Amino acid sequence: MDKLLRCLTYAAAAVFFFSLPPAIAAKVPLRIAVAGPMTGPVTQYGDMVRQGVDTAIEQINGAGGVLGRQLEAVNYDDSCESKQGPVVANRIVNDGIGYVVGHVCSGPTIAAAGIYNAEGVVMITPASTAPAVTEGKHYDFIFRTIGRDDQQGPAAANFIVDTIRPKRVAIVHDKQSYGFGIATAVKKGLESAGIKVVLFEGINAGDSDYSAVITHIKAAQADFVYFGGYYPEMGLLLRQSTEQGLKAQFMGPEGVGNPDIYAIAGHAVEGLLVTMPADLSADPANAAIVQAFRARHRDPSGAFQLPAYTAVQAIAKSIQAVGHDDPVKVAAWLHAHSFKTPMGNVSWDKQGDLAHFRFGVYRWHGDGTRTLYR
Repeated sequence: MDKLLRCLTYAAAAVFFFSLPPAIAAKVPLRIAVAGPMTGPVTQYGDMVRQGVDTAIEQINGAGGVLGRQLEAVNYDDSCESKQGPVVANRIVNDGIGYVVGHVCSGPTIAAAGIYNAEGVVMITPASTAPAVTEGKHYDFIFRTIGRDDQQGPAAANFIVDTIRPKRVAIVHDKQSYGFGIATAVKKGLESAGIKVVLFEGINAGDSDYSAVITHIKAAQADFVYFGGYYPEMGLLLRQSTEQGLKAQFMGPEGVGNPDIYAIAGHAVEGLLVTMPADLSADPANAAIVQAFRARHRDPSGAFQLPAYTAVQAIAKSIQAVGHDDPVKVAAWLHAHSFKTPMGNVSWDKQGDLAHFRFGVYRWHGDGTRTLYR
């Protein structure tokens, strides 16, 4: 009933819109909600997404917009808190917006996705990697422009097995959807390859002292530590491990790959390994888009900027293709077509997950730089 009501609502809106004189209709913006952390400890990830969205919208609007209308971003803050996901989703629905780029953190994305799907709102997350966002949900309106943890986890595990070859691995996670999910995927991959996981332990995100888990890692004689979570906790783990004399190689997912980690860990960052989406800004085919970012003093090389750009591009191309601002038709178009984007040709499976996604492994350095390891 909700979807039917939503379809009728959009149909009525379309009739109203197309009954307007062309000069007036062209002035009505086509709004896209941007949902993610605008405040809180991982605000920079929200900033990355907004940079991608804003650059895409500027490029599309500069080329004439979509169906003669200009795109407009409307920002919504969930602070990366799961409980805020439904709050933000309901606000977006009540505001009559049919398209969302976000959420960013997996917790609020999982909590919000069911609302968007029930209400017929197209959501494309450029950052949420937890399989639970889409796995087994039979959603029609939920998509990603980022790989899943069960793609990234095996990629990390294979790298550890093939390249690092540790003897004893400790896996630590932040007990949240994203961190626990990818830590579990890495554990499964390592154990299936015969690598001994001597510790699998959760910490509380936001704590300031991780001495207890560091003591457990040392007692387990781990020579390699994988952390599933975000950069504030990883930064503290690195700094406090160095202070307590723990000599082990650390690795984490793209959630720890934030330049702000240096303000927390300092030179203890040296040697940190991070799986991240391949640096799309280095692709010569994206030179014009990269220049558009830099012209606005934005960084195109982060994990989420170009996936966010791609999300906007996919929404705009689909609306243009179906000839209507109709999320129901747009969702069907997305499922049925592939797109040429800064990420290459992208297409989605029936769950709304990307058919293909490539992660790279980067080594971070104490001077604030990073280099591609593999």
